[in-house]
Amino acid sequence: MLEKLEKIVARYDFLTEEIAKPEVIADNNSWKKLVKEHSNLTPIVECYTAYRKAKSELDANMELLEIETDKEMLALLHEDVNLQKKSLDELLNELKVLLLPKDPNDDKNVIIELRAGAGGEEAALFANEIRRMYYMFAEKNRWKIEEIDIEENELGGLKEGSFMVVGDGAYSKFKFESGVHRVQRVPDTESQGRIHTSTITVAVLPEAPDVDIEILDKDIKIDTYRSSGAGGQHVNKTESAIRITHLPTGIVVNCQDERSQIKNRDKAMNILKSKLYDYYQSQADAEYAAARKSQVGTGDRSERIRTYNFPQGRVTDHRIGLTLYSIDNFMNGDIFEMVEALRLADQTAKLQSTED
Repeated sequence: MLEKLEKIVARYDFLTEEIAKPEVIADNNSWKKLVKEHSNLTPIVECYTAYRKAKSELDANMELLEIETDKEMLALLHEDVNLQKKSLDELLNELKVLLLPKDPNDDKNVIIELRAGAGGEEAALFANEIRRMYYMFAEKNRWKIEEIDIEENELGGLKEGSFMVVGDGAYSKFKFESGVHRVQRVPDTESQGRIHTSTITVAVLPEAPDVDIEILDKDIKIDTYRSSGAGGQHVNKTESAIRITHLPTGIVVNCQDERSQIKNRDKAMNILKSKLYDYYQSQADAEYAAARKSQVGTGDRSERIRTYNFPQGRVTDHRIGLTLYSIDNFMNGDIFEMVEALRLADQTAKLQSTED
């Protein structure tokens, strides 16, 4: 590990010199890439620098212990050594975390799909509340929401819908949301006060990476239709909404957010690329998917990941056993604690797998 860290420091020093050169600055695209790499390496280099300093101070005190004879000085030295060893262990663990392979999709925009499951109208209403929760979380992070296809019912529930969260690091914050979300509460329509259980499914995928995904004309079927909302709201007089079906995989993408058919088609094609990338990546990564079962979760849509119990005011994530008794704040987009706990659990699992 130390050899790897020395190479990182050498690369960091090289980049520090490069990004200061006028000829490099003149090439804006290349300069931005180098600056980003430099920025990514900075936390590792800073931590390693602190580690080397702490190691040097510990080694110096260990040498003093060998020659010191004064009892009071020896006691102070032993105290310092114990503190330095603890600090060194903490820095070493931090370095291990920083050296974990970064998910290449973490910085990307994210596409989220919601679908009402068991529970009928109540499930659709809950799906819409989860959509609102995600919108509010995105707003707190100053990210932008771009709706793709929203299908509401007469009561204002969400039958199914998809939207994109645009912002740096959006995927890293949402990627553990995939799965079945279960709600337990008394619906407004329940006259007997009985608690009902309903479910929705959430699917999360990163926006298609910068790779060429070839989509042949013969492999897709494009249909146009008039976009509409619940109760006839936002009805278009022209057929601006687009449905693209990828025949080989059966993947279907709808887009009716834009008023222009051309804009909807372009957006739908981008979403299709993301779905195809995710589809083929899943096919190729069966072993990786199996390995993820031992981490936070598979991300499979059939896996129940969380329960929202309104009568008891709690939200429980079943993958990490965390329960938060602040359901009102949670539903208002304050999901930071849960997101961070899931990230740390995944990080811990990855560290354990590297040490096994």
